[in-house]
Amino acid sequence: MTNIISLNEAISKLENGMTIMVGGFIGCGAPNELLEEICRKEVNGLTLIANDTGILGDAMSQLIVQRCVSKLIATHIGTNKETGRQMSAGELVVKLVPQGTLVEQIRAAGAGLGGILTPTGIGTIVEDGKQKLVVNGIEYLLELPVRANVALLNAYKADKAGNLVYRRAARNFNPVMAMAADLVIAQVDNIVEIGEIDPDEVMTPGIFVDFLVQKQPREVTHVGQ
Repeated sequence: MTNIISLNEAISKLENGMTIMVGGFIGCGAPNELLEEICRKEVNGLTLIANDTGILGDAMSQLIVQRCVSKLIATHIGTNKETGRQMSAGELVVKLVPQGTLVEQIRAAGAGLGGILTPTGIGTIVEDGKQKLVVNGIEYLLELPVRANVALLNAYKADKAGNLVYRRAARNFNPVMAMAADLVIAQVDNIVEIGEIDPDEVMTPGIFVDFLVQKQPREVTHVGQ
């Protein structure tokens, strides 16, 4: 059985200065309630590994706006101008990584590999300081595995054993991140009994998931009310 805990309990697992991975792609598939709680608890000094830093105003962007993050490893920052401003001002360390490379670095960590070989970045500033290898006459960069202390995920459904199902494009980075962190916390829309998820539907096995947080329904305010 995977423990089901509150938002407050989940964020108590984080400490200042930790490295965290956060699933999502420009907000889609991001664990928004967990991110909002990080900001409320003022956890800081974090190294954030994510595809991006969201769109200014969403939950992911607030990690940057409220200065919870001191170092960022991401594939792009163009949808959050505050990230770029802090980087240019020397207030935030930013390492930009080609998207496919970052995914494979995370996957390598989860699979226990020593790294990956990729031609992406050869002949550009991406190769600075990195080892290069020639295989069958082709030059590659050796990119090392990327791992985190904690992974924060978002899933559509989980059973009480922690098996996760993602919804369409909201899957994105979540499954690979589940395999590449010491502690995995999943925010979930629906938690069901063991046996209610067809094994063929499971996208992240419960063996990788330490804690589940039940997403809370939010009141929708309609125009004119």
